[in-house]
Amino acid sequence: MLIGDVARHSGVSTRMLRHYDALGLVRPTGRTVGGYREYSAEDVRRIFHVESLRFLGLPLKQIGRALEDPAFTPSALVGDLIRCTQERLEREREVLERLRAIEASEPTGWQGVLRIVELMQGLDSTSAARRQQAVLAQPEGVSVPAELLAEALLAESDPNVAGALCWALARSGGDGMVTLAAGARSKDVDVRRRAVSAIAGMSEAPGATAVLADALGDPDPTVRRHAALALGRRGKTAAVPTLVGMVVEGLNDVDAAEVLVTLSRDPGCADRIMTALVDELTAHTADSAVRIRLTQALAELRGTAAQEVLRQLAHDDDRAVAIVASAFIGVLEERSPTSRGDGKS
Repeated sequence: MLIGDVARHSGVSTRMLRHYDALGLVRPTGRTVGGYREYSAEDVRRIFHVESLRFLGLPLKQIGRALEDPAFTPSALVGDLIRCTQERLEREREVLERLRAIEASEPTGWQGVLRIVELMQGLDSTSAARRQQAVLAQPEGVSVPAELLAEALLAESDPNVAGALCWALARSGGDGMVTLAAGARSKDVDVRRRAVSAIAGMSEAPGATAVLADALGDPDPTVRRHAALALGRRGKTAAVPTLVGMVVEGLNDVDAAEVLVTLSRDPGCADRIMTALVDELTAHTADSAVRIRLTQALAELRGTAAQEVLRQLAHDDDRAVAIVASAFIGVLEERSPTSRGDGKS
């Protein structure tokens, strides 16, 4: 069968058949009197074998070895092809995501596209300083895809770069919430921490409060603390137990106490906070440091009920607690109108 006939029957172009011949992959068995390539049935069968391996993605250089080397096992070949295909698909997925990010920014000109590409390149840098600069250097008026920032944040291990990304996300108006909400449910605790921390700074983002409320039940204490502080600042009383626990543990206890003071402006919540603090005082009779922190938190609360508890603590068996409580009572009495002589006689 001549080369033209083989091309018509196999679907392989004459140019590719000549290339196979040059590489030694499929050499025609014979030649005509005029010097034309003449393929046997076995040659045509080998052409189909080559095409099948090409279809699987095997490079031409390896196809000859696969067909001729008895030691070249199919399992090894298929395993290599799977790995190569996975790597190629991953690269293509990254390109697709970048294109979608650019499309989401609705660029009005090539200058906007180039700005976003510059940001992407900066975020791909191995230098944390370069990544941070790429985020902070974005000029005013350039629309940066929030989802791109959110994805970069969830993968960012450097705290300074993560802080810059949080800042940029807060400016974006909350459009990255879908990605961050998914990050808050990640199995990776570091991803959850970054996601909840970012959401905490996006006070106006739709759905942020619901995600933070779910985070109060997270098994990781850092995630719970981020969520409690953010919810407490939003006036959500569900954060009270976690905030009180932060005072007990001495982790972000000053911030937690400040949020509890804000929440206590609601009379109903004030009673709940007071009860929780007093219960913890009772539960930690042997831990002086914990009881001092609880006493300090009580001193920040307004109202006669808190002052009454402080007066009782001024006679506490723990001398350190008693001294702290007495000091706060003195400060509170100095602040009262009657002690300053402001009352009318």
